[in-house]
Amino acid sequence: MEMIVSAIAGDLVNRLISFLIKKHEGHANVEKKVERLQQLLLRVHMVVEESEGRYITNSIMLLELKRLVEAMYQGYHVLDTIKYRTLCSSRAEKEVSSSPDTLSITSSINCFRTTRSTSKMCDDLDSVLENLETMISNMTEFVLLVGGCERMHRSPYDTYLYTDNFMFGRQVEKQQIMSVLLQENIPPSAPTVLPIINTNRVGKKTLVAHVCNNDRVKAHFSSILHLKGENIQKTEHGAFIPTGRTLVVVEISSDIDDVSWQMFYSTAKRMGKGSKIIIISRIESVSRLGTIRPMHVNSLSLEEYSYLFKALAFGSTNPYDHPQLSSTASELAVLMGGSLVVANVCADIFRKNQNVQFWQHILNKYRNVVANNLSVFHEHPKLLMERDRQVDIAKLVSSTSAPLRLMPPHCEDDDSTRDLPKVSFGDLIAGSVVPPKEEFELVAWESRIPPYKKYVNIAKFSGQMNVSEHAVPPSKKRRKFNHTR
Repeated sequence: MEMIVSAIAGDLVNRLISFLIKKHEGHANVEKKVERLQQLLLRVHMVVEESEGRYITNSIMLLELKRLVEAMYQGYHVLDTIKYRTLCSSRAEKEVSSSPDTLSITSSINCFRTTRSTSKMCDDLDSVLENLETMISNMTEFVLLVGGCERMHRSPYDTYLYTDNFMFGRQVEKQQIMSVLLQENIPPSAPTVLPIINTNRVGKKTLVAHVCNNDRVKAHFSSILHLKGENIQKTEHGAFIPTGRTLVVVEISSDIDDVSWQMFYSTAKRMGKGSKIIIISRIESVSRLGTIRPMHVNSLSLEEYSYLFKALAFGSTNPYDHPQLSSTASELAVLMGGSLVVANVCADIFRKNQNVQFWQHILNKYRNVVANNLSVFHEHPKLLMERDRQVDIAKLVSSTSAPLRLMPPHCEDDDSTRDLPKVSFGDLIAGSVVPPKEEFELVAWESRIPPYKKYVNIAKFSGQMNVSEHAVPPSKKRRKFNHTR
C-alpha cells in the first residue's frame, strides 16, 4: 500500500513540476497582459470618474456609462483574481522546490486544483482585455459628449462621504432620477410619478436622499416633502396642497388601495407646475401607480460589491500591497451575499485592525454563520433577513452552544425607544463585547449619510445558553455589557 501511495505522489509531483516549467515559459506573456489590463483600467476609470461628475441627461449616454462601469469592475475583479492565484502559485512552487520527494498527495491535489483554474483565469483575462479594448476604441464620441455636459459641484469632503458609504456605484441611477425630475411634465398639469422598486435592501432610500440633496434639484423645487404610504390613506381629500413646485417622496411599505391613491394624486395635481412624485417601495405591484416606466434598482454585481467592500475595508491602504488580506476580503465578499449593511460593518472593523489572522478569524466566523443557517433554515442569512425570518448568528459568538436569533421584522429603526440593552453588531463580530443573557437590541449599523438610518434588530438566545469568557482573542480585552436606555 505504501508503494502505491508513493508512486501516485511521485507521479503527481512530476506532472506538477512539468506544468510549472511550461507555465514559466508563458509567464512573460501573462505579465504583459496584466500590465495592459492595468493600463486599460486606468483609462476607463478616468473616463467613468469624469462622467460621474457631470450632469448627463441623454439616456443613451447613461446606458453607455453603465456599460463602462460594469466592464471596469469586471476588469478589477479579474485583476484581483490573478493577484490571488499568483500568490497561491508562488506558495505551491516553494513547497515543491523545498521538498518535492515528501510532498503529500493532498498537497499535490491542491496544487493541481490551483493550476487547473489557471486556464479559466487566462480565458477571463483575454475576454476582459478584448471587451475593454473594444469599448475604449469606440469611446471617443462619448468622451467628447461628456465634456460638453455641465460639471457637478462636489467638495473633497462630500467626495469622501460619497465613496465611503452606500451611494457607491449608484451614479447612473442617480443621473436617471435627476433627468426625470428636471424635465417638464407631460401633460404639464399632472405631476410625473416615478416608482423606484426593488424587493431587496439595496439602498433605494439612500439613493433618493442623495438626489434630493443635490444642489440642482434643491434649486429646482421650492420644497421637498417626505410622506409615508399609510399617512396618504389617512389624509383627508384637499388637506394636502403644498404651494410652489414641489417634490414629494412617498415611501410605501404595504400596498395602497387605488381609491386612496387617486384621491391623493388628484390633490397633488393642484401643486405648483412642474411638481414631481417619487415612490419608494419593495412591492412590485406599486409600479402601477407610476405615470412613467418604473426604475428597478438592482443589487450590486459580485464584481462591483467586492470592489466596494475592499475600498471600504482598506481605506487609504492599497489592497495590492496586501495580497493575503485582499484574498480574504474577496472570499468574505462572496459569503456576505451582497448585503450592504454587513459590508459596512465588517469593513469598519477591518479598517481598525489590518491583521491577517484577525481577518481570517472573522472570515471563518461568518463562514460558519452562513453554513449554520443553510443547515437549519436552508437559506442564506441575507435572504432570511429580506423575507423577515429568524437568522441564527450564534457562530459569531464562538463559545456559545445555544442559538442566538435575530428576530423579525428586520427593518430600519430611526429612534428606538425599547427599554433593552444595546449591543453593536461590529463589537459582536470583533468579539470585543459579551452579549447579555436576556433579550437585547443589536444595533447593526448607523448610516453616516442621509437619510441617516439606524438598523436595529431584537436578538435573544434560544434554549440553554453557555457563553464562555474565553471567546475573545488574547490581543483584545472584552468589555462587559452596559444597560443603555
